[in-house]
Amino acid sequence: MKLSVIFTTYNSPEWLRKVLWGFSAQTDLDFEVVVADDGSGPETEAVIQAALAEGLSIQHIWQPDDGFNKCQILNKAIIAATGDYLIFTDGDCVPRRDFVAQHRLAMAPGHFLSGGYFKLSMPVSQALTREDVIEQRCFQSDWLTQGGMKKSLKSLKLSASEFWQPWLNRLTPTKPTWNGHNASCFKADALAVNGFDQRLRYGGLDREFGERLVNAGLSPKQIRYSAVTVHLDHPRSYESAEGWAFNHAIRSQVRKEKITVTPAGIQQLAH
Repeated sequence: MKLSVIFTTYNSPEWLRKVLWGFSAQTDLDFEVVVADDGSGPETEAVIQAALAEGLSIQHIWQPDDGFNKCQILNKAIIAATGDYLIFTDGDCVPRRDFVAQHRLAMAPGHFLSGGYFKLSMPVSQALTREDVIEQRCFQSDWLTQGGMKKSLKSLKLSASEFWQPWLNRLTPTKPTWNGHNASCFKADALAVNGFDQRLRYGGLDREFGERLVNAGLSPKQIRYSAVTVHLDHPRSYESAEGWAFNHAIRSQVRKEKITVTPAGIQQLAH
């Protein structure tokens, strides 16, 4: 089964380049990348063209810059995706070489998958080279420590062996929610709930999508210790208390009324 990897980007060509390095190093190559571009300029197009020239399968889905419209561009990417199974991540998350393979291994009808990430500091994010990604040094705790990062229990996501990964996935107290940086489902399930709610602003919009999937009968499955990305640091210019409150009200309604289909999703794109 062909898979589609979807992630958003907005005028972050250097981070996009590093993410695409990660996808060029995957062990499972039967996938396409769908870059959901919320209005970036020509530098982003140049990065994508360079990756295409090196053999990576990419669709570049672009819409004009009209403020924060992440859910709208995600819905356009879902429509464009040619894979029957969709992996969602972010344009600031570099995937480990087994990222696609782990999602393929764990995917199952009636489920969506919830993966994890490991946050990098800004200095390490900026210093990350192509060789660091291709050689997988950025997924090694010792290498990150040498770069100035402190060791913590969160490093287990990077260092857990294949034997321990499934045990840690079961034992973690973290709930398997829909995480925009690392989650996946069948395309049919994403279409059944009408995709992402285009009314939502920055803050919890990914969780709302997952909550509707659960209302529709899907069971979340934890893979945070087996499907791993490292998160490149960045400012969050769209974050606001007002946006969080607006989204929280919609999410509360979704949970209370067991809503499955958003009234402002894929089916409303043409209107």
